[in-house]
Amino acid sequence: MRTPKYYLYLTDEEYSLVLQSLVSLKNNLIREDRYTDAVDELIIKLSKAKKKKVRIV
Repeated sequence: MRTPKYYLYLTDEEYSLVLQSLVSLKNNLIREDRYTDAVDELIIKLSKAKKKKVRIV
């Protein structure tokens, strides 16, 4: 059985806040000498995600 896909629609401010939070989390993990692989993947996915205009009626 396939796992369902979830889509997240963010405004520019929300996008910026999520990206800043992920970078902050990565910095905290680096300070604690822990692995950052999962956070790195999320940052890459977020930066490569297509921006789509959504019309709200």
